[in-house]
Order: sequence, then C-alpha cells, then structure tokens
Amino acid sequence: MAEHLGKEESNRTVDDDPRLAFIYKEAVRGLDHQQNVVENMNTRAGSLIFATAFANSLLGGRALSDGLGLWDWVAVALLFAIGGLIVFMLWPYHRYTFRFDPEELLHQYVDGDRPAKMSAMYRALALRIKEDMVGNWRIIQRLRQALQIALLLLLLNILAWLLAIAGV
Repeated sequence: MAEHLGKEESNRTVDDDPRLAFIYKEAVRGLDHQQNVVENMNTRAGSLIFATAFANSLLGGRALSDGLGLWDWVAVALLFAIGGLIVFMLWPYHRYTFRFDPEELLHQYVDGDRPAKMSAMYRALALRIKEDMVGNWRIIQRLRQALQIALLLLLLNILAWLLAIAGV
C-alpha cells in the first residue's frame, strides 16, 4: 500500500504542479473580477438612465413651459447624446470571453491521441485566460470612457436646462 501511495505521489508531482494550479485559479479569479466590472458598468448605466430621466423630466418640463430657446435645444441635443452613449453601453453586441467552450476543451485536452496532463491544461488555460482578459479589457475601457462622457454630458444637460429656466 505504501508503495502504491509513493507511485501515486510521484505521478501527482509530475502531473499536478501546485504552482500551475495556483496560477490558473488566480487567472480565473481575474476573469471573474472582469465579469463583475462589466456587471457593475451595466448597473451604472441603469443608474445613469434613471438620473437622466429624472433630471430631464424635472427640469425640462419647467424649461419648456416658456417655449423653445437656444438652451432648450442644447439640452435636448445633450439628452440624445446621452441616450446614444447609454445604448452603446448596454447593447449586447460586445464579445466578452468569460468562459470556455466545453466541446473545444474536450477535443483539445481529453479526446485527442494524447490526453493532456492537468499541469499542461492549467498552463494553457491560464495563458488563454490572459488573452481573453486583454480582449475583454479593451471593451471595458471603451465602455468606461462612454460612461464618463455620458456623466459629463448629464452635468452639461442639467446646466443647459438651468440656463434655459433662468432665461439666459
């Protein structure tokens, strides 16, 4: 029995490098973090919709009661710009990569002529996760910039409504 455990232990050492397992788990944790960032951005975009609707209904109604002036048109144009950025942020065309295709994994690591060892799988998948994270990060940065621009436009929108109300 001790001989069997020793043989099993040597196979595990060759096959399962705990460092690679740790690196893989950290890569997955990083990918999970990215997915949480995307979900957070969607929540912020939803909050932006509410804030925009609230500010425009409250201030726009008051400003437009006096007719359409220059600042009213500016505010309406800013409202459409904010709406366009929100659509950009929430439209589901972004190609994030947060998961692996099980069929592809089976074909690549299990069903082939030489099934891969766990260490080789951990290494290959950790590197693939890194590539996926880089691609995801490009999308996340564009969405973050769109959110920042939309928030700035919301402030300008509120200012335009206030100037319209003041009759400037």
